[in-house]
Amino acid sequence: MKIAVFGANGPTGRILTAQALDAGHVVTAVTRRPHDFPLSAPGLRVVGADVYNFDDLSAVVEGNDAVLSTLGVPYSRQPITVYSVGTGNIIRAMGKHGVRRLVCVSSSATDTTAGPHGGFLFDKVLQPLVTKLLGKTLYEDMRRMETAVAASGLDWTIMRPSGLFETESITDYKMAVGYINGIFTSRTDLADSMLQQLTSDEFVRKTVAVATFAQKPSLVQLLFREASSKKAAPDSVPAGKLS
Repeated sequence: MKIAVFGANGPTGRILTAQALDAGHVVTAVTRRPHDFPLSAPGLRVVGADVYNFDDLSAVVEGNDAVLSTLGVPYSRQPITVYSVGTGNIIRAMGKHGVRRLVCVSSSATDTTAGPHGGFLFDKVLQPLVTKLLGKTLYEDMRRMETAVAASGLDWTIMRPSGLFETESITDYKMAVGYINGIFTSRTDLADSMLQQLTSDEFVRKTVAVATFAQKPSLVQLLFREASSKKAAPDSVPAGKLS
């Protein structure tokens, strides 16, 4: 299958691109910094594009069978529009070229009322700190993105991981429509769960929670890694506009 991966040079995007190539897909890796992209392989095309530029996206999407988006930006107190505007342009480009399948990453933090995740400390202290203070504008824009995706008419799946961390390999992760009681999601598991959507219609036009249970980091490790990735993720961008 021919797929375009947006946010390909981010920490999840690189894993997703590698897994897609290993699975035999032909991949267009979309990044703001194509010369910094660490992967090379037969079947891989690396393209520089700005998700705010519809013409850029239209050229990238044309000829693909599916689009996978792992777009990511740092936390900011300023308004964020990358998720909603960028994904809106992806949706427009897919409509223009008749590409139907879209799988994109959101977060379990977009719906904190869905159910408990990690007990009193996580649900009453840490999660409100992230969603209502540090990441308020980010999660607001993710919600706008989710609304646009759900209204797109495409064959979409929205993936909602929880606290992202690293594992060396894919684990026996769990998925459920809307909500799952899990604090953590391995980036490797998240990437695999996205790829699985390309060969299954089980979660078409559904929002899916994905969580890892076999391994987990400490909350301190998670918060440190999350803060570090939001400050300087390789494919992250300032809140206002892509460079």
